[in-house]
Amino acid sequence: MPKSSSTDRRWLEQHGGKWRVTIAVPRHLHARLGTRLKTHLHTDSLAMANKLKHRAVAELRARIEREEDARLGKPAALVREALEVADYLGAAVEHEDVKSILDGIAERVEDIKGPPVAARPTGSGGRPEPQYAPERAALAADFGAIARGEATPLATHLEAFHAANKVKARTKADADRAVRYLSDWCRKENLPISLQAITRKVATNFADGFTETSGGLAPLTQNKYLSRLSQYWQYLAKREFVASNVWEGLSIKVEQTEHGEEERAFTDEEVRKLLTGGAPQRMLDLMMIGALSGARLDAIVCLRVKDVTDGCFTFKRQKKEKSARDVPIHPELVEIIKRRSSGKAPDEPLFPDWPGPLKEDSLRERSGKASNQFTEYRRLCGVDEMVTGKRRSLVNFHSFRRWFTTKAERAGNRDTLIAAIVGHKRAGMTLGRYSEGPEMRQAKRCIASVKLPELNKGPVKEARALTPRRRNADGV
Repeated sequence: MPKSSSTDRRWLEQHGGKWRVTIAVPRHLHARLGTRLKTHLHTDSLAMANKLKHRAVAELRARIEREEDARLGKPAALVREALEVADYLGAAVEHEDVKSILDGIAERVEDIKGPPVAARPTGSGGRPEPQYAPERAALAADFGAIARGEATPLATHLEAFHAANKVKARTKADADRAVRYLSDWCRKENLPISLQAITRKVATNFADGFTETSGGLAPLTQNKYLSRLSQYWQYLAKREFVASNVWEGLSIKVEQTEHGEEERAFTDEEVRKLLTGGAPQRMLDLMMIGALSGARLDAIVCLRVKDVTDGCFTFKRQKKEKSARDVPIHPELVEIIKRRSSGKAPDEPLFPDWPGPLKEDSLRERSGKASNQFTEYRRLCGVDEMVTGKRRSLVNFHSFRRWFTTKAERAGNRDTLIAAIVGHKRAGMTLGRYSEGPEMRQAKRCIASVKLPELNKGPVKEARALTPRRRNADGV
């Protein structure tokens, strides 16, 4: 049911008492257009703004499309037209239909080239050969190749690829960015920006020069993008859009870190410092659940009231997990869960403190701000370990997960049981939600066997204010 014009605020925001239209700009065009495009409607009436906004939205989207055309070096509309023609040609069966479509392509190519701008003598008294504007001639050649099915733009099947893979928005954005890196490199090397042009040799040359192409990205990040290209080509090969996955096995050499330089679990002393360092309640609750459940940060921040019933957490599916995961609630977390659930509806968040990104086009996880604030708090507590050449500290919120696993192992619990609790890949071990089931009883004993270090060993200096600016009374 459509929204009433008195309540519909899609693409609208108020500014100075008047309404204006605002739409998100694709991330790869932020450098050209900024993060959002806006235009004033000069009315304070929401009903009138809803009548005026559609033309404004169309104009702003046309501007985005023009920038996309400029970035691609050829009009995106022509590419879309050529792809539609290629679909018709591919579906044609009768000889007359094929000939008719090919004749239409030839006519359209001549139309795109436009009138000749000069004539080049052919010598020996021959007829002069017409010369066309180079830009239009290139556009016409690209259109003809795509329409005849001889060239398929690199990004043609990206949307279908994304639809076939249930991944996070950030992972989709990584795949899109990888294809743009490849497109920019092909343009620089004067290669067709098409699937047919990417042979194994071309892929290898791209990988060899990726450091320069990417502006000096770290080898691990480069490998992430090469992996996305490989996954895309694997999808294309399976559907016979390309002959094979030319990216398979290609990677950038990564210098191995020396022993002891891998990210690690917190020590007991570091856990004690963090839990007694003067953290605001919301941060303390977050750390307690992390330490006594082994859950990932985003899974905790996204918990709802209905996810903490019957003495169990139901953590959402993450990473390579196939489904949501039930984990018994540690006895020391019962008070926290009761306090945070009190008076709330089942679908309300357990941690409304971190509501997630405000921008509708943001690719950040809901836990993004919680992660940043935990990092700041951790450093203020003196819990940090930086190594030359590594961007991240060897300790982070994930170190609670490693600490939990270590403690559970040292308490004599089976590896398969611990894996089932923390969501690691495992075989033959699942936890039902039935409190009397043998697996769940074992899981409860395992959870309870993890003990926090003594927190009253002596005073720990309270963390100072978390930013130079004065924050609200809640701190982090």
